[in-house]
Amino acid sequence: MRELFSKVNAVDLAEFISEMDPEDERLVILFRLMPKEFGAEVFAYLDRDAQQRVVQGISDKELRGIMDELFLDDTVDFIEEMPASIVRRVIKLADHETRKQINQLLMYPDDSAGSLMTTEYMEAKTGWSIAQAIASVRSQCEDMEFISTLFVTDGARHLKGSVLLKDLLAASDSDSVASIVNTNINFVSTLTDQAEVADMFKRYDLVTLPVVDGEQRLVGIISIDDIVDVIDEEATEDIYKMAAMEPIEQSYSDAGVFTLARKRIVWLAVLMISSTVTGFIIERFQAALAANVLLVSFIPMLMDTGGNASSQTSASVIRALVLKEVAFRDIFKVIWKEFRVSVIVGAGIAALNFLRVMLFNRNLLVALVVSATLFIVIVVSKIVGCVLPMFAQRIHLDPALMASPMITTIVDAVALLVYFGIASQVFGIAV
Repeated sequence: MRELFSKVNAVDLAEFISEMDPEDERLVILFRLMPKEFGAEVFAYLDRDAQQRVVQGISDKELRGIMDELFLDDTVDFIEEMPASIVRRVIKLADHETRKQINQLLMYPDDSAGSLMTTEYMEAKTGWSIAQAIASVRSQCEDMEFISTLFVTDGARHLKGSVLLKDLLAASDSDSVASIVNTNINFVSTLTDQAEVADMFKRYDLVTLPVVDGEQRLVGIISIDDIVDVIDEEATEDIYKMAAMEPIEQSYSDAGVFTLARKRIVWLAVLMISSTVTGFIIERFQAALAANVLLVSFIPMLMDTGGNASSQTSASVIRALVLKEVAFRDIFKVIWKEFRVSVIVGAGIAALNFLRVMLFNRNLLVALVVSATLFIVIVVSKIVGCVLPMFAQRIHLDPALMASPMITTIVDAVALLVYFGIASQVFGIAV
C-alpha cells in the first residue's frame, strides 16, 4: 500500500476516501498506512465527514503529527468545519505559538481576507544582503507553502515591497535586498471582503497577495489555492440567488431535506404573493377576454417570452457587474445598448409571431394585437432586466437577487397590462 501511495496523487486519493462510508473502519486503517507528510496532504483535501472520522479514529500522537504537517490556513479551514469537541482536542494538542496563530485567524470575520490568509510566508528585511535573504529561504523553505515571492518589511514589519525568488538568485550576494525590491505591489487589509480579494487575483494574475493590518504591518498572505475555493463559493452563491434560493453552506448531497426546503420556501412564498398582481389584472380585463376568447391562448406565450427576454439581459448585466465591466455610472449606456438590442430582437420575434398567427388562426386583428404586444413586452423586459440589477448594486444589494424569478414576476404584470390595453383599444372593449 505504501508503494502504491507513492504513485497516487493526493487529491485523487482524498476523493476516493471521501466517497467511502464514514463508518467504514477501513477508512482510518487506510489513512494510517500513509507516510506522514503524504497523509497530511491527503487530509487537507478530505471532505468534512471523512476528516471527522479520521480524527475520531486516530490517537492524539497521530493527530499532532497531522497538525504539524498541515499549513496553518488548512488547519484553520479544518477547525472551522469541526464540532466543538474536536476543536478543543486540536487546540489542546497544538503548541503555544500555533494555538495563538489559530485563535488569531479564527477571530477575523467570515468572508474576510483575514479568515483566508496564512501567517506562514517568506519574509526579508530591507537591511539584509542578498546572501542573508538566500540563507533565510534555505532555512525556511521546507515549512512554507509558497516560496516564489519574498515579502520585504522594515524593522517595524511595515510592508515595503516584494522580491521574486528568481531575482534574488540572479543578484550578487553582496547586493542589498533593498536594491532589487519591487515597491509597486498589490495588498489588502485583514477586513477586505473575499469577493474583492478574488477580483484582485483575477485582475492582476496573482499567485499570492500580502495582507496587512490597520497600521500597514504585514500579517499574512493569501495564496491562489484558497482563492480558487472562494471563486467557486461566490459563483455557487450567485447561482442560488439567481434561482431565488438562499445559499446552502454544505454540498447538495450532504444537505438534508428540511434544510433545502427552508432555503427555498421563503422566496417561493414571496414570488407567489407578488404574482397575485397578475390575477388582479386578468380579473379586471375579464370583459376583453369574454369578447375574444382567442386572446386567452396567447397569454402564456407573452408572459414566457417577456420573462425569457428579461432573463437574457439580467444574466448578461449581472455578469458584467460582477466582472466590473460596467458600473452604475454606466446605466444610461447600458440602457441605450439594450434598447437597440430589444428593438432588433422584438421586431424579429413580432414578425415571426405575426406569420404564425396568420397561418394557424387567420385573424388579422388578433395577429396585430399579439405581435404589437410582443414587441413592446420584449423592449420593456430587456430594459427592466438591465436596470434592476444595476439599481440593486447601487443600494448595496447583490445584483443576483434581481435575476430571473424576481424580474419575471414584474414582467408578467407588465405584459398583461400592455396586452389587455392594446386589445381593449383595438376591439373597442370598455374596461
